[in-house]
Amino acid sequence: METEKLYYTDPFISEFPATVLSCEEGKNGYQVVLNCTAFYPEGGGQPADHGTLGSVNVTDVHEKDGVIFHTCDKPVEVGQMVLGRIDWARRFDHMQQHSGEHIISGILCRDYHCDNVGFHLGAETVTIDYNADISWEQALDAERKAYDVIWADPEVEIDYPYPEELAFIDYRSKKELTGKVRIVTFPNADCCACCGTHVLRAGQVGLIKVLSCQKFREGVRLEIICGKRALDYLGRTYDQAKAIGQQLSVKPQDTLTAVERLEAELSAAKARMAQLEEAVFETIAGENERKGDVVLFQPSMKGDSVRKLADAVAKRCGGLAAVFAGEDGQYAYALLRADGQDISPLVKELNKALNGRGGGRSGFAQGSVQADRAAIEAFFSK
Repeated sequence: METEKLYYTDPFISEFPATVLSCEEGKNGYQVVLNCTAFYPEGGGQPADHGTLGSVNVTDVHEKDGVIFHTCDKPVEVGQMVLGRIDWARRFDHMQQHSGEHIISGILCRDYHCDNVGFHLGAETVTIDYNADISWEQALDAERKAYDVIWADPEVEIDYPYPEELAFIDYRSKKELTGKVRIVTFPNADCCACCGTHVLRAGQVGLIKVLSCQKFREGVRLEIICGKRALDYLGRTYDQAKAIGQQLSVKPQDTLTAVERLEAELSAAKARMAQLEEAVFETIAGENERKGDVVLFQPSMKGDSVRKLADAVAKRCGGLAAVFAGEDGQYAYALLRADGQDISPLVKELNKALNGRGGGRSGFAQGSVQADRAAIEAFFSK
């Protein structure tokens, strides 16, 4: 006998009494069947409800042939009456996300003559796939239109039309349907065949925020959040913008301009630093004019700077320029001969003796060693 589905009678039922019809141990817990339930089973892209049956935790819910199975962490006695309690925060979140998806999908499919070919209600965001090339600007336009629906706050209509009536209804569906079809309508936004739970009025969705719109297969993948998720997200985003603004001494809405200014200043500082670094390297190279093989130790530098110093010194010293930048125990190195003479045997020996790694070609090698200065100097003094 099919389980009576209270979540369709009233999606806002959070507590209900029920009789336990069966309880069997399964792979992931005990499978409990009730005569009626307000627990929504996973389906249609919407996750299952969680909650309790008396003192027993319900960790999953699924449906098979009209029967709802509640996965519980402990057994319950067959024949007893239990009080079911839905994790309401989870359920209402799912209703807000799913209903918000209906509103924005209905608008996009109507305006751009496309289909919703994928839907996933995740723990953090909702992803929706469409078989049309929708732009970011078009997605934001749909978001604005969605708010016209939310602010109008129409009642959500749910019907089970007869087959002859269904033939004249223009509704969305991802697949061909047979039997009893549940049609969910958000006036001025969407009409769709759906088995999920939804809010009673569009205004209960509260907020819809489009986060991304990216190319996916033959169309795009939209990422959205709705309701409390959107409120929490926008609150965190504002708090972050406010904190950044305080660091930059600007208002939260002016942080982009301030960051762009900082980027310009940073680019100028990097260019000036590169000029000064080049001048310093030329001075060091001049100090090693015609000294032959040279081993130099420098403070930590980026790999590119280590290479540039080795290059400058190699052009002046007339031999091998070996530059080690870092501190005892860890050095980045660059070895270079201006004449291009092969140094690969030396590099191989150096890596073996000084616990190093790296390599190169045409008289140049770069890498790192784990050794102290004394060990490095001893290697080159052999």
